[in-house]
Amino acid sequence: MTTPSGQQVFHGHRRLLFSVAYRLLGSAADAEDAVQDAWIKWSAADRSQVADPKAYLTRIVSNLALERLRSARHKRETYVGPWLPEPILTGGDAAEAAVDAESVSSAMLVVLETLSPLERAVFVLKEVFAFSHVEIAGMVERSEATVRQAAHRARAHVRARRPRFTADRSRQREVTERFFAAATGGDVNALMELLSPDVTLWTDGGGKVRQALRPVVGAATVAAWFAAIGTVAYQGVEPADMKAELLEVNGGPGIVFSAPGRVIATLTFDFDADGRITALHNVANPDKLHAVAGGTSYDIGTR
Repeated sequence: MTTPSGQQVFHGHRRLLFSVAYRLLGSAADAEDAVQDAWIKWSAADRSQVADPKAYLTRIVSNLALERLRSARHKRETYVGPWLPEPILTGGDAAEAAVDAESVSSAMLVVLETLSPLERAVFVLKEVFAFSHVEIAGMVERSEATVRQAAHRARAHVRARRPRFTADRSRQREVTERFFAAATGGDVNALMELLSPDVTLWTDGGGKVRQALRPVVGAATVAAWFAAIGTVAYQGVEPADMKAELLEVNGGPGIVFSAPGRVIATLTFDFDADGRITALHNVANPDKLHAVAGGTSYDIGTR
């Protein structure tokens, strides 16, 4: 029996490495760069000394992602308007695995952004990828006690901001379809029925395109915002020239808005246990739309 080559081993874990890096960074472009840098390190390593390639490669990509995360924090502190993660089209395991899908949702990635880099890495590796505290300690080069403390803090922080209830996926899809129809039809009343009274709209234009610089709060205000979609130009694109598609974005139903030759925005949703929309995440910063525009569907499964 032939031993797999270093390239075959790396390729076998590539999807996992991207899944880790994307959850740590909230950016498909940065995650791809981290995976590429991991390949360079793996190629140069003495692989005869590697007993567990999966853990070894996860350690490399986690540390590379942590370095990027620390250097990105200053940029995000000076970001114009709300910062939202770079959206990706998803498929594969996410359609069936609710945990995988939830852990890559826009809402969860926004919560993870409020953790320290170490807490974020420990939370993702423990809660999402089920590595043990001992394994994570080796990956992030900290003591097991430090990792346990970070895991405890991160878990409490996430639970406080992200209660564990998720509407049925078919219900999410149904509500998204009804929202889509109501928004494109300019039906304010139908939109109001789908929105939680204290719904919040977050818009990320990054200072590159005109968007709300503060969250838009309340069902009436948010409904009016979206009812205008079919009646006014958006980013210089007339309604007749705009296309909107229902696609799976970040593990759940989303809407992708396109103009001829370019993607202009994505919209993802957060739901309460009854299936009402509690938050909307609208990404229009063109720098963050390359992954969606490229049309690649990422399998963000955790196994």
